[in-house]
Amino acid sequence: MKIELKDAVFKEISRLASQLNVEAFVIGGFVRDIFLKRESKDIDIVVVGDGIAFAQAFAELVPEKTDFAVFKNFGTAMVKTRNWEIEFVGARRESYSRESRKPAVIPGTIRDDQLRRDFTINALAISLNKNTLYEVVDPFEGISDIENKIIRTPLEPEITFDDDPLRMMRAVRFSSQLKFNIEYHTFEAIKTHANRISIVSMERVNEELNKIMMSSKPSIGFNALFESGLLKLIFPELHAMHGVEVIKGKAHKDNFYHTLQVLDNVCLETDNLWLRWATLLHDIGKPSTKRFIDSEGGWTFHGHEDRGGRMVSKIFRKLKLPLNEKMKYVEKLVSLHHRPKVLAEEGITDSAIRRLIVDAGDDLDDLFTLCRADMTSKNAEKIRLFRSNLHKVQLLVREVEERDALRNWQPPVTGEDIMKHFNLSPCRQVGQIKEELREAILDGLVANNYDEAFAKMIEIGERILNSKT
Repeated sequence: MKIELKDAVFKEISRLASQLNVEAFVIGGFVRDIFLKRESKDIDIVVVGDGIAFAQAFAELVPEKTDFAVFKNFGTAMVKTRNWEIEFVGARRESYSRESRKPAVIPGTIRDDQLRRDFTINALAISLNKNTLYEVVDPFEGISDIENKIIRTPLEPEITFDDDPLRMMRAVRFSSQLKFNIEYHTFEAIKTHANRISIVSMERVNEELNKIMMSSKPSIGFNALFESGLLKLIFPELHAMHGVEVIKGKAHKDNFYHTLQVLDNVCLETDNLWLRWATLLHDIGKPSTKRFIDSEGGWTFHGHEDRGGRMVSKIFRKLKLPLNEKMKYVEKLVSLHHRPKVLAEEGITDSAIRRLIVDAGDDLDDLFTLCRADMTSKNAEKIRLFRSNLHKVQLLVREVEERDALRNWQPPVTGEDIMKHFNLSPCRQVGQIKEELREAILDGLVANNYDEAFAKMIEIGERILNSKT
């Protein structure tokens, strides 16, 4: 089979290979994506010989290049042009020690290089050599695996995963991204070698988790992580959500599968990675708050949203996710995710709406996206009623927000105003006065303006300070 590569960059590489009397091939994801009919701007070129020297020679021929870099530790070089990012490497054979993912490397043939690839679909190559120009090199039936939607390793999977355990995460990630099935023996090898994931840095693990999260149906990946045994090792808090307990004939739903369904629902509405993380973690506090009341009341997870919000920072630290405003955003949504549902079910007051607006701030719309997704009942009428009530909450939020201008609201009287008026230094009483004033405004007892708030501050302050004397 031949696939003509029409862009001039391939013709230039082919001419250079002929001139230098070396073999060159396009390999990996670029070739795979041709068969998947997906666009790709990243090109991997493998050269049977010195890949860095070839890249340097190529860079001299490309006047429109925007960048050129050599990575000696990896034996690679990269040339960026206006349209492409091209990485060059010499064909190689690899061998691994048990303790490290870093291989010992020696030069090899194109077949050696294809053998070291993680999966058959990523081992496809296209020749850029004069006598075999544009012929597809497919020694492991990667094209067939693409047609049959299968993830499979070129080598015995036990060898592939023992050599580099990160490939287990990559198998799950490709399965989730492409909606491919992991071949039976390949998946069994992941289950057998799951413990090897311990030698992989958490930074590399979370890179794969994020890619799973950004697939159109992340539940495929998280189900595979669970079934393979990887999830329990890398993310025990999520694994702990699996299972159903029954007491006196009363069962709760499986919160793991519920969470995955909610995540898939959210992914239909947004490609916001951190909203997807908030969704994955929205019920993470349920295992530790689960209680059986009685045969009438059944199960409760009271306070799971507060517990879950407090768990976010620990999980982010362990998974090496960012500990900045992205984490704060996830904490906020996890902590607040139950509140609109309660309002929709139990009734709405202006005071509760004000608090929701103030606490959610600019993330209010994302919170409602999560709440809409967080309804997975098999009872269609129950879902219809909940979404109708949630819509009413949203309409009231809009009305109160337009009237009171509360989003990202701060009380009109500041802590500095309080200290100046009562001649105080920073202390607990200042915080008490400020918090009570905030509550009075949100309860509608005081208008949201400086004069009325200041008068109420004096009243509150005198009471609190006099009670301390």
